[in-house]
Amino acid sequence: MLRALSVLVWLLAMPGPAAAQRSEAAAWAAVRTPSAGPPQIIGSTGLGCLGGAVALPAEGPGWQVVRLSRNRFWGHPALIDWVRGFAAEAQARGFQPLWIGDLSQPRGGPMPWGHASHQAGLDADIWLELSPKPATQAAAREHIEVPSLVLPDESGVDRARWRPQHAALIRLAAERPGVDRVLVNHAIKRELCRTDRGGAWLRRVRPWRGHDSHMHVRLRCPPDQPGCQGLPPPPPGDGCDATLDWWLSEEARHPPPRPRGPPPRLPAACAGVLTAR
Repeated sequence: MLRALSVLVWLLAMPGPAAAQRSEAAAWAAVRTPSAGPPQIIGSTGLGCLGGAVALPAEGPGWQVVRLSRNRFWGHPALIDWVRGFAAEAQARGFQPLWIGDLSQPRGGPMPWGHASHQAGLDADIWLELSPKPATQAAAREHIEVPSLVLPDESGVDRARWRPQHAALIRLAAERPGVDRVLVNHAIKRELCRTDRGGAWLRRVRPWRGHDSHMHVRLRCPPDQPGCQGLPPPPPGDGCDATLDWWLSEEARHPPPRPRGPPPRLPAACAGVLTAR
């Protein structure tokens, strides 16, 4: 806690909005344990925090957490229960154990690198790796490398690697209760539209840059969390329309720089989560 508070002091002394954002994220990452008390989501997955977080065990029936040293295996109990249930169902359907990547930090909040979201304990990265995964020590899971399922120009999936089982795993995630969105690379979404167009579950599978070797599962705000700010629901339909073509446009490939201005601020109540016992 002293380390976290010292980072906060450093934050106040740093000039400029970009430096302030980096220092704020460092303060959240420096806290290694969750706050006491019941689960409490404040704000949104892109600008929020989490009190009373729960840890996903390093391994369990159907899953192994990777890169444990990041300390990003925390979430709201609803997310932990969802990952456990999803892994168990995937295992029952014959899938190899899943590699689970980043969830959230012990108290949520912004991360120094890697994600702009994952701040409220409702996000989980799940690697799209189908090969057998023998039980290994946590240290051996620190440096996994999963190949991309997408061609270098992102015009489609890599036929040498893509399998129908990838689509089945994504569909299994999208159809589970509580899911708000499943983010995948637009080339993967395009392939799903080619093979499963019209499926109601495709509405929840949304294209996003990156995500070419993993899927990003985001849950809806739990009903008992009034301070949680969810996103608007996905547009109607399966998303297999002309909007997918935009991702191959020059604007999408080289987005213009964001306008300069003051950085967004976390909800005021998050200050109490960061410094709580």
